[in-house]
Amino acid sequence: MAKRGYHHGNLRQALVDAALNLIAERGPTGFTLSEAAKAAGVTPAAVYRHFQGREDLIAECARQGYEIFADLMEFAFDGGKPTALSAFEATGRAYLAFARKYPGHYVSMFESGISVNRTPELARASARARGVLEHAAENLSQHIPKEKRPPAAMVSAHVWALSHGVVELFSRGEPGSQAPYPPEDLLEAGVGIYLRGLGLIAPDR
Repeated sequence: MAKRGYHHGNLRQALVDAALNLIAERGPTGFTLSEAAKAAGVTPAAVYRHFQGREDLIAECARQGYEIFADLMEFAFDGGKPTALSAFEATGRAYLAFARKYPGHYVSMFESGISVNRTPELARASARARGVLEHAAENLSQHIPKEKRPPAAMVSAHVWALSHGVVELFSRGEPGSQAPYPPEDLLEAGVGIYLRGLGLIAPDR
């Protein structure tokens, strides 16, 4: 019997899109493969033509998420223009924007328990996203004397952790997560304090 999923010519992506919607609504463990198949308009057996199980399906959601995430970060960084500092701060704001616009991808990447090393493709996509942030941090760190310069990977990890914390606590719309200030302001202030400690922002700014 012909199913709707076969007519649009991309059953694999239809399953990913269906899973992303379910993940955003119910979380990574809140749906079955049969429900994903039903949402995509195909039989449950059709899922196994492309994915061995739910975790493989979620891993593909995460891989696509990291690709989008890296693209957004690269766009925000814009080659370090107009200044290394403003470009670096823009990547933090892009993090918040990504979490809001792509909740299914975000959860697949950071809350599903799927290792980034589950597949080579997922590992490469994750490494690319980290590389964008590290490049932005390295570009900014050039303004710190070499003997006082922390590793770029450490700077990017600190800012990533700060951004992630703001997203998790105040930018996801979870019950009880009312922020005392807009998430963007919290992140900007936090990054500012961190960069001031590194001597990259004047004390009186």
